[in-house]
Amino acid sequence: MMKHFDFFKLLHLFVISFILGSCGPASNVNRFAPLTTVNTAESLKKPYVILISLDGFRHDYVNTYNPPHLSSFIQEGSQAASLIPSFPTKTFPNHYTIATGMYPDNHGLLANSYYNYEKKKTYSIGNRETVVDGSFYNGTPLWVNANSEGMVTASYFFVGTEADIQGVHPTYYYNYDGKATNQERVDQAIKWLEMPEQTRPHLITLYFSDMDDTGHRYGPNSKEKLKEALFKLDSTLGNLFSRVDNTGLPVNIVITSDHGMAEQSIEKLISTEPLINDALYNMIDNGVILNIHPHTSAETDKIFNKLKKLENKFTVYKTKDTPHFEYVPKNKNWGPIQVIPDHGYYFSSSKSIERRKTGNQEVFGVHGFTPALKDMHGILYAKGPAINAGGRLPSVKNIHVYPMICKILGLSVPSNVDGKLSYLRDMLRE
Repeated sequence: MMKHFDFFKLLHLFVISFILGSCGPASNVNRFAPLTTVNTAESLKKPYVILISLDGFRHDYVNTYNPPHLSSFIQEGSQAASLIPSFPTKTFPNHYTIATGMYPDNHGLLANSYYNYEKKKTYSIGNRETVVDGSFYNGTPLWVNANSEGMVTASYFFVGTEADIQGVHPTYYYNYDGKATNQERVDQAIKWLEMPEQTRPHLITLYFSDMDDTGHRYGPNSKEKLKEALFKLDSTLGNLFSRVDNTGLPVNIVITSDHGMAEQSIEKLISTEPLINDALYNMIDNGVILNIHPHTSAETDKIFNKLKKLENKFTVYKTKDTPHFEYVPKNKNWGPIQVIPDHGYYFSSSKSIERRKTGNQEVFGVHGFTPALKDMHGILYAKGPAINAGGRLPSVKNIHVYPMICKILGLSVPSNVDGKLSYLRDMLRE
């Protein structure tokens, strides 16, 4: 018969496990570092940051449509003319660049899909197994940095928070579920701020996909649809702003987006099928760039020459010579050969092209193109007690957001970060 001591011990462990679910403190076994569940005395003295990502929110949407709450937020706070993403201007690599202050070449999340030679596996945002595997993610994202310095953190979605990076998640986090309403996300953020100060998160991340969803479906020039989605999102954000103010806490809100959006004509889609050659190489398609991975390195020049002969509205490059990067790409996982579509063109499967034509869809929205294209630029707005009211900065790269948030929270900045505080120092109060 079980002893009473053992029974109550097991019952206690069950209750703790239930509380520490995906909406409570992270319950995954931490392989490298302990999880911070109580703020240190030093962290209790520090302010709060809510980092918001508005996926696919182009730099010019606010000026074009004048949503009241965001417009007021910007007027009372600071903004950059635009936030410049890294190439390829895709969702996962640029969210993780914002989270780590590192270029994709360094943090390792090269694109929405990429091949990892060390693991002999393809990472894909649609593959749950890879998304939650922290070993795919290099760098020290904000929540991991804060955790290491004794600060409680929380996330209602942000790229990387579902993975056990360096063995930890945010203290409180949710696994991504697109069915979670915007209001549920806002309500939870406020609940976190209403927690006792010992367990209250000082860093909260939130994610909203509305503008990306609408932009992809209708294209960024569909003014009626975009305005409808924007004003609905703006109302939700207005609710968040008001309720944050009502807490009386020193909360700084930083609003970013991962990329902008460009209109894409179906007539300028390039079928990838003629470029497939499974006998010689694997090909990873990210729309604006095809990564070519030869089965044997000795075949690289042969493959390069074969692909060059097929050039038609695209150009084949050795990786070191590939345009659009802010640096010479050195990460092995790019593969030795890249294929880039001409301006205005985009790679797609024949099946996808036919489906769009059948649906009588002439244009839609895409991103991923060179950061030199202004349509790819996102947003950076901020407001709070640490933010310089009325600050207006030129366009700035998204690598610089990380050290700014570290400065607000009093966190040290890892030495391998590519971003520099100096680019956003004028956004902060003295």
